Amino acid sequence: MEIQVATIEDAQEILELQKYAYVSEAELHDDFKIPPLMQTLEELISEFEKRTILKITDDGALLASGQVKYSDGCCYIGRMAVLPEFQGRGIGSKLLSALEAVFPDAKRFELFTGEKSEKNLAMYSRRGYMPFKTAALGKTKVIFLERLV
Repeated sequence: MEIQVATIEDAQEILELQKYAYVSEAELHDDFKIPPLMQTLEELISEFEKRTILKITDDGALLASGQVKYSDGCCYIGRMAVLPEFQGRGIGSKLLSALEAVFPDAKRFELFTGEKSEKNLAMYSRRGYMPFKTAALGKTKVIFLERLV
């Protein structure tokens, strides 16, 4: 497995992975209008200017991707997606570690997930993330988590 910074040339494949991986989130929350499913290619391409996007590949095949941006000492992590058939194998945890490492001077890390996403919440808890607020994202209630350094 290889972890690399993605480029705009990867955008179409990342978008396809994202839409495929987030269907399970949509099903859990009965909300198929969540942003990862509604995002356009043009929107994703524009994010390459504002965020670092990482990808995990194995023999050239895209297995996972995620985004990170930095502001005022905080590292914001989002759009983590792992191919469903590869979930539960530690790839998401490797991706999270790689995203956290992009900004080694960060004093705080923040991310969010749907309230019914028990596997995600369990992984984030194991990694030291603690819930600090909830919010509505369309029909989905999301839990924001942070990890302080």
